Amino acid sequence: MDADTLLRTACGLVDRSERGKLLLTGADAKEFLHGQVTNDIGSLEEGGGCYAAFLTHKGKMLGDMRVLDGGSAGLWLDCERSVLQALFTLINRFKIGRDVEIEKRTLQRSLLSLVGPDASRIAGIEAGPEHSHVRSTIGGVSVRAVITDAGVDVICDAAQADVVRSALGVPEVPEAAAEVLRVEAGRPRYGLDLDESVIPQEAALNERAVSFTKGCYVGQETVARLFYKGKPNRHLRGLKLSSEVSPGTELVLGEKVVGKVATSVVSPVHGPIALAIVRREASVGDVVAVGGDGGSAKVVELPFAVPVPAISA
Repeated sequence: MDADTLLRTACGLVDRSERGKLLLTGADAKEFLHGQVTNDIGSLEEGGGCYAAFLTHKGKMLGDMRVLDGGSAGLWLDCERSVLQALFTLINRFKIGRDVEIEKRTLQRSLLSLVGPDASRIAGIEAGPEHSHVRSTIGGVSVRAVITDAGVDVICDAAQADVVRSALGVPEVPEAAAEVLRVEAGRPRYGLDLDESVIPQEAALNERAVSFTKGCYVGQETVARLFYKGKPNRHLRGLKLSSEVSPGTELVLGEKVVGKVATSVVSPVHGPIALAIVRREASVGDVVAVGGDGGSAKVVELPFAVPVPAISA
């Protein structure tokens, strides 16, 4: 069974241990983080979690993260490795005078992603809302199992990762296979589809990452003003490509550059597809030129639609 079929019909394991990981503890940890990031950290309860971004004062994204509430064990943060130092520096700089301690856990903890419809069963946990998590035991090793949009993440001590991997008994697949599913689902990834030029609403992240009732946080004024009074100049869109292209290839409508290709993959279901932040002049349904070799792409809504099977006569 190839990796794509495995992830769509059963379960594969993607080792994402390279993700940046931080542990935040102390009596003020939750209140402090609540005032630094876009989502409602203050209302989290043990066993829950959320997705959030941290911004510049002008509302532009410096990075994103997953926050898990571990109760007395503290707040667990994981993020793209490329933004780990920026997140650590932000917390370390502004926690002065607060009862907050921050510890790096990137090398000490492994993160094994189970991707596919059988993930919960294999992890031995009940399905639940995204970011919910439980303490569990796999192969005699204490782990934290986290529900994701694509399956279950298993977080464990790095020294015990091989034991956990063996106990799970799931074939390991490359990150590239899981990336196809991510692009099809329309989930942008910081450093590939998002950067410091992007405001959360432009990437359709308001519903997932932003609370409009929590009060102030860094960049809140710009994000709120755009949501209540403005219209974003750009939007995250899908592209159905005429052929494979490289990330960074310009998208042209008429004589105007309206964006660049971000993550580009070949889907067994849809063919060559990509994500891109495109200017609003390029509407859904428009065909844009891709590069200078005659290639083209149709701009589509996300997620990519699942084809309806033909009805036999």
